[in-house]
Formats: sequence, C-alpha cells, structure tokens
Amino acid sequence: MDLAWYALLGLFFASYLVLAGYDYGVGLLLARGGAPAGRRAALTALGPFFLGNEVWLVAAVGILFGAFPVLEGELLAGCYPAVAGALVGVVLVTAGVQLRSRPGDVRVRARWDRVIVVGSALAALGWGVVLAALLQGVPRQADGHVAGVSHLATPFAATAGLTMVALVAVHGATFLTLRLPADAADAAGRTARRLVPVALCAVVVATVVGVLSPRVRDAVGRPAVAVLLPVLLVVALLAARVALARRRPGWALIATGAAMGLPVALVGAALWPYVLVSTTDPGASLTVADAAASTPTLRLLGWVALPLLPALLGFQAMCWWVFRGRTDGRAPVYW
Repeated sequence: MDLAWYALLGLFFASYLVLAGYDYGVGLLLARGGAPAGRRAALTALGPFFLGNEVWLVAAVGILFGAFPVLEGELLAGCYPAVAGALVGVVLVTAGVQLRSRPGDVRVRARWDRVIVVGSALAALGWGVVLAALLQGVPRQADGHVAGVSHLATPFAATAGLTMVALVAVHGATFLTLRLPADAADAAGRTARRLVPVALCAVVVATVVGVLSPRVRDAVGRPAVAVLLPVLLVVALLAARVALARRRPGWALIATGAAMGLPVALVGAALWPYVLVSTTDPGASLTVADAAASTPTLRLLGWVALPLLPALLGFQAMCWWVFRGRTDGRAPVYW
C-alpha cells in the first residue's frame, strides 16, 4: 500500500509541475520587452487555468502530510530554503496575476508584472532545487534529523534549478501558441523554438554535473534509470521542437508537459526503494516503507483520496474543454 501512495504522491506533484509549469513559464516570458498589451494578452490566455492548476500542489502536500509524515518533516527541515522560496514564488504569482488587473496606471501594472516574473522564477528554481536535493541525498543523521542546508548549495542543485527554469519557459511559450490569436501565437511559437535549444543545453549540463557528482552517484540506486530518463527528456524536447515547426501546438504542449513531469519520475525511480538517502550515515537513509504512515492510516486516507483524483481530473478536463479555443474565439489546430 505504501508503494501505491508513493506513486500517487509522485503523480500529483508531477501533475502540478505539468499544469502550473506553463503558468510560471508565461510569467517568466513577461520579462521580455513587449508592450503591456502583449503581457495582458498572455495573462488573459492563462487566466482560466492558473488557480485550478495550483490545486494539484495542495493535493500533493495533503498526501505528503497524511501518508508520509516522516518524509514531510525531514523534507521541510532539510530543504527549507528551497521549499520556502518556491512557495513564496507561488504566492507572488497568484497575487500578481490577480492584482495586476485592478484599476491603475501603466507603471502600477509594470510593477505587478515584475512581481509575477520574480515569483515565477522563484517557484521554478525552488522546485528544481528540491528535486535535485532528493536525487543527490541529504545529510540525515542517525538521530533522524537532517543537519543544515548546505547540501542545497551544490553545482548539481544549481544546474538542476536553472534547468527547471528553462523547461518552464519552454512550456509556457508552447502553451501560448495554443491559446493566443494566430498572429501572436506565431510569435510565441518562434520564442518556444528558440528556447528549446537553451533547455536542451541545460538538461545536458545538469546531467553531466550529476554524473560527475560523487553525491549523486552514491545516492542513486538505479543508474540505468537515472541515465534513461534524461535521454527521454531530451527526446521530449526535440519532439516539441518538431511539433512547433509543423504548427502542431497540441502535440508540442504534450511533449513539453512530458518534459515537466519526467524529473519527478527520475527522482522516484532512481532512488527506489529509498525516498531520502543519507549522505553521512547510510543507516539513516529513509525507505518508502519507513516514511509511510501506518497501514490503517493509509486505508483511512484511501477513502478520502478515492474520489479526489477523478474529481480533480474531471475539473481539469472541464476547464480545458470550456476554454479550449484561442482567446479570440477561434479553435486552434491541435494535432
């Protein structure tokens, strides 16, 4: 049962990155020089989705607290700066998108645009560093506590965080090719195609740094999986570029969405059966079974989670169906 809950936790967090990833990607693109009207059009395209996308984060955190209380405590203690930064970014994006639309002059809206950009960068960077910290291990002591946060300041954590920022930017630009009017969508498509090589370089650099890092090599229990998934990430980005070149934004968004979800799969599969690997005391490493709550607790939570997943999927499907067209009312060519 603990394996099922571990998979469900990964599914919910990966879904959050896939869906909220284009929120933060659109936010990052506001940093590009463009007219305020262009920024407004981008946020209008995003408007119906961004609050619903963050529900997946709430659900993932609920599973973490309820089904894996030991992991929750150690993860928050050991990755506190990265988690706090990511959550601050989420709050800034949510506040900025909503408050930007209030009456005010151009300078006020420009300030909120900067808030959205900063929040998007913090969210993407923070979650990337958290995933990197899990993959490279944490200094968990024999008493069960993580010592300090210096393990977050490593070359691999930095490159992984920047890679997440690059992936988010590509994902956001691809999302705009699906939602903006045709002329603006072409410009967004060109931006996405230019960003794909940047993301590819970031993935390659992060992979090389990870392979050369003794921390990562010692923590990863399945090296073959750890190599295969970055290759799939590269394939997904190349597929997205081909789809963008052929003006198939639907396929491109599916490919960039896969690229957003693969890092979660990488961490879960490469570390199994561990969920938290100790770099200082191998005996202090935390397995999935050790981190999970008791079986009666997991069964009780199952009655809560059983209707939750179809409800979230149904809401997301309804939202995409209702707002499936471009912002000018025209239907895009998805495939």
